[in-house]
Amino acid sequence: MSETHPFTIESFYKFVSEGKLMAAKCSKCGTLLLPPRPVCTKCLSTDFKWVELKGEGKLLSYTVIHVSPMQFQSMAPYTVGIVELEDGPHLPGMIRDVEPEKIRVGMDLKVDFETSIPTQWPLWPRYFFRPP
Repeated sequence: MSETHPFTIESFYKFVSEGKLMAAKCSKCGTLLLPPRPVCTKCLSTDFKWVELKGEGKLLSYTVIHVSPMQFQSMAPYTVGIVELEDGPHLPGMIRDVEPEKIRVGMDLKVDFETSIPTQWPLWPRYFFRPP
């Protein structure tokens, strides 16, 4: 990458706004940190590089939200899950484009990105999961 970005959650969401799922890869032990952190959770190194992930994986766990915060009420019921990416890390996120009763642990999902800019909290760019 030609630009240098610090290994922060702000940089992670900047990449999301560009339609990229990026993780910090420890240059010492190879651990992928998603979201990024300033210190490797395995070897305590602070030497990282950004790597783009495929964004495909399998659903590990999920829950259906029926009573939501005010800003998400128009979406309820909606599903939030944890996906184990093929690249290794686990990533939580909303699951869209599939009815809650059809969601199953182990199903294939892929990351997608919202193209509109949020006008209310949360104001960060958003990603979500959907069937491939």
